[in-house]
Amino acid sequence: MTEAMIACKGVHKYYGDYHALRGIDLTIRAGEFFSLLGPSGCGKTTLLRTIAGFEDISQGVVLIDGRDMGEVPANKRPTNMVFQSYAIFPHLTVAENVAFGLRRDPRPKADKAAAVEEALAMVGLKGYGARSAHALSGGQRQRVALARALILKPKVLLLDEPLSALDRKMREQMQVELIKLQRQVGITFVLVTHDQEEALVMSDRIAVMFEGEIAQLDGPEALYARPATRRVADFIGVMNFLPARILSESAGTVTVEVAGLGQVELPERQISRADPEDDGPMIGFRPETMTLLGPTATHSQPRETNASIDEVVYYGDMTYYDLRLDGADQLDGKARPVRISMRNVFGRDVQEVGTRTRLAWSPGSLVLFR
Repeated sequence: MTEAMIACKGVHKYYGDYHALRGIDLTIRAGEFFSLLGPSGCGKTTLLRTIAGFEDISQGVVLIDGRDMGEVPANKRPTNMVFQSYAIFPHLTVAENVAFGLRRDPRPKADKAAAVEEALAMVGLKGYGARSAHALSGGQRQRVALARALILKPKVLLLDEPLSALDRKMREQMQVELIKLQRQVGITFVLVTHDQEEALVMSDRIAVMFEGEIAQLDGPEALYARPATRRVADFIGVMNFLPARILSESAGTVTVEVAGLGQVELPERQISRADPEDDGPMIGFRPETMTLLGPTATHSQPRETNASIDEVVYYGDMTYYDLRLDGADQLDGKARPVRISMRNVFGRDVQEVGTRTRLAWSPGSLVLFR
């Protein structure tokens, strides 16, 4: 198993009476791209700052590369941080910005200059050293901030929502660039983000946080397909929910009746925890896991249900349908529309609002929250 680079053990943080971090136990592996994901105020940035040494912890231990960081100030830790604002000095050149962290380094000027060129090449800015920082685009400023952090060769690079100021196209490009860069340099990256898609795209593992606690720590695929709680499922992407009634239980399986879908048997691996405020068991499924059958589809599917189309939203590559499943209100009397996404492949017509349609589904796409 890959050795741990960061370990948080029973970490608590109080701001007066406010309990910002509540017993965080977390291990981040060496060379891992790790993300802290959650809504605003969940504690993810506070946790990042405790790792960096910018915040003292109220209780617990933070270890980096096996060493207790309790008495180690921020400037002595084997970490460096890229902030949301980038903190680029506009009056300096690109090279001077990147070299700023080396100002106390005893190496000769020629060696420092070589290190600057190496760092700029690493982030795809070779030859930009003499350019004024104020003349850079948002994506280029982000790369300068990365080069300035990497020139010190930290064991851990901490990223505090570094892409949030970029437009969507540049953001997507920089996500790919960061993935490539992390693989190239081979050091541990820890990213803070509130963007679920960004975390899923970039991370080896993700810790989802709510109210100062880790709700689930898993790889992107497991987190998306098998959320541990309904709250995690609701936060990560889009999840439809339908009421369910548990009919029977046997070793490793549960048989449920699902509003609008009928009776189905689910294995233990497809069962997660419900929220305390839920009235009863709920079935969840992702929009892309079900198939809307076109009017020309004649062959029946193993599992089908009938529905009416309430709304159609066309996105070019995808079309999203809001459907009312026949019988979706049979368990609690509430009409719950569900959202289905269909890729617009050649030959597939977009169905219209108000039409009757059929929906094919598989028990393997369902998660029971109980």
